[in-house]
Amino acid sequence: MPRGDKDALASFKFRLPPIEEQRAIAHILGTLDDKIELNRKQNETLEAMARALFKAWFVDFEPVRAKMEGRWQRGQSLLGLPAHLYDLFPDRLVESELGKIPQGWRYSRIGEEVSVCGGSTPSTKEPEFWEGGQHNWATPKDLSTLKFPVLLATGRKITDAGLEKISSGLLPSGTVLLSSRAPVGYLAIAEVPTAINQGFIAMKCDGALPNVFILYWCKENMDAIVGNANGSTFQEISKANFRPIPVVVPSGSVLTSFARSATPLHQQMTENERESLSLAQLRDTLLPQLISGKMRIPDAEVFLKERNL
Repeated sequence: MPRGDKDALASFKFRLPPIEEQRAIAHILGTLDDKIELNRKQNETLEAMARALFKAWFVDFEPVRAKMEGRWQRGQSLLGLPAHLYDLFPDRLVESELGKIPQGWRYSRIGEEVSVCGGSTPSTKEPEFWEGGQHNWATPKDLSTLKFPVLLATGRKITDAGLEKISSGLLPSGTVLLSSRAPVGYLAIAEVPTAINQGFIAMKCDGALPNVFILYWCKENMDAIVGNANGSTFQEISKANFRPIPVVVPSGSVLTSFARSATPLHQQMTENERESLSLAQLRDTLLPQLISGKMRIPDAEVFLKERNL
């Protein structure tokens, strides 16, 4: 087993900038890290807001119950329930195959509301499928490291020839991705056109349900999704087992209102993640240049100032 030589490591020589310059470098890099951390905290809030809104409207049916119980009157605003939304929601629950649901909403199955598809892996022994690839190709590993459900890039890319080997092709931006095995449950909205391997259930939201609805529906129904998985080596949910999972479809006006509220939250989350990715790359580029002296402190400060940092 190879092992490191502690003596060689202890005697390793490197250039150490003066303490004042070290502090200046730490300040510059810390500015980038602070902005990345600010974006992370903001995204935590944005995601919590969107999920809370989904749960209140589509899981707890809070607007309907508030009307039924007389807690929400016409022209009145409650927390999370502005007055202009009053007429969008019914004032009673009716029986359905899923139990009681708001009147006028309908029972359906997820496979009837979104286009469900999977992917595959072109032969890794064929260089023409991979070398110089320009198309994003996702595996569950790409989602495993995400802090938020936003996919902006993938670890590997495939060529046109490789893309032709995947029947689902290049999925459009906005597709909801759910890892279907090893493990079941990673979730993200692909914010770039992306091909996928066989470890996903992809949902193209080309029907009544917007992708932000589907994203949080999956989160709230993960127990049911995992409950439909099977397998002896590892748990996997097939497309055949996923499509019949029941879903309550709200009225078009309620879905439109939800999308108007939740989509900007997700878009801001996406922009924050895109900025953080760019800042992290910038930080990792500046660090060796500053330590080595290839870039001087004043140059780095000007560089950051030009980017409003």
